[in-house]
Amino acid sequence: MTNSMTPDLSVQLGRLKLGNPIMVASGTFGYAREMEKVVDLSLLGGLLPKTITAEPRMGNPPWRTVETSAGLLNAIGLDNDGVDAFIQHHLPYLRQLPTPVVVSIAGRTRDDFVSLAEQIAAQGGAAAIELNLSCPNVSGGIDFGTDADSCRKVVDQVRQSCDLPILAKLTPNVTRIADIAAAAADGGADAVCLINTVLAMAVNWRSRRPILGNGMGGLSGPAIKPIALRCVHQVRQAVDIPIIGIGGIANIDDVMQFLVTGASAVQIGTANYYDPHVSTRLVGELPEVLRDEGVDRISDLIGTLKV
Repeated sequence: MTNSMTPDLSVQLGRLKLGNPIMVASGTFGYAREMEKVVDLSLLGGLLPKTITAEPRMGNPPWRTVETSAGLLNAIGLDNDGVDAFIQHHLPYLRQLPTPVVVSIAGRTRDDFVSLAEQIAAQGGAAAIELNLSCPNVSGGIDFGTDADSCRKVVDQVRQSCDLPILAKLTPNVTRIADIAAAAADGGADAVCLINTVLAMAVNWRSRRPILGNGMGGLSGPAIKPIALRCVHQVRQAVDIPIIGIGGIANIDDVMQFLVTGASAVQIGTANYYDPHVSTRLVGELPEVLRDEGVDRISDLIGTLKV
């Protein structure tokens, strides 16, 4: 590869094609409007607004976030205004953005997921749907992500009712995540997203009480990156569909670790809070990595881990 060549950063996630593999994770980027004066949204491979549900949700009581020594513990509880408000107030803005928008949805029942996907698809403007099957701090929120049969059925029903590409976001809080990923693939998912947060808690020993109002929440940030890499590696051995890596990604080495392990793209989450420019900076650093490795396509480096 010569310096004059323009590297090919595009990646294919089933039916969803991205201009580059750097996405921003749901729940860490607002509805994108909040970030437009800080981040050049056109540079992103894709973005995910915060997860929406059928009805408005107040979320969990405070405290909702706690910093840990190597990450962030949160129990937001899917606080959102519901799908009607999303369609009326947020989707018109998102629809005109110059980057693919993946809408994250969560439901208590399969019918909830199907209805939400149908409503979003009917409006136009979404490039794909992410099924949040894995939120650890919502009652009933991980049922579909911890049982392989339930996961397969919800993905299958959404796929049958919606023409958009389907991404299934899975929880690490299971015994064998490869089994759940295989079920999502059997159900027709275009890709799986690995991982959501790790169930955890923080304690105030003086008051003898949990710090989070919900008691437990989800741990994100650098502490979970080794877990996420392990999950990507295991799932890569079990399924043929693409993987989107999530967990503790903050620099270009983190990105490349996920890609060579088997992820075709990554989502940046917690790092957005303390470095809002991280995602676009990573996009800018990718071409140099390709030059250093002597390749002209990012796809040539995906899944090249030697084990």
